[in-house]
Amino acid sequence: MDATKIVLDFCEAVAGNDVKSVLSFFAEDAVYHNIPMEAVRGRQQIEETLGRFLTPGGETEFRVLAIAASGNTVLTERIDVLTMGGKRIELPVMGTFEIDDQGKIQAWRDYFDMQQVVSQMS
Repeated sequence: MDATKIVLDFCEAVAGNDVKSVLSFFAEDAVYHNIPMEAVRGRQQIEETLGRFLTPGGETEFRVLAIAASGNTVLTERIDVLTMGGKRIELPVMGTFEIDDQGKIQAWRDYFDMQQVVSQMS
């Protein structure tokens, strides 16, 4: 299992805007935490959260600028491009992914400045 490849494949899959496809990368009891907000737990809550920005016909892209791994933990520096409320948002993000022994994302934490989202929405 190559944790870095799993994360890169995940980031590429996001561009398809297919929540079900993206959800297949997660363990059943995974945790997803956008650090400025509350963490969500389990595939159902992750699906609801991702469904807010992975919409058919929408634009979503995770541009990986740098990636590093230590065992099953993968760190990414990214520019996330999202369409929210009809506006295109480009957001610098640092992400941490923990991959389990089955090759699934067990934990995903993203660190970003919420003010950058707010300022691009206005």
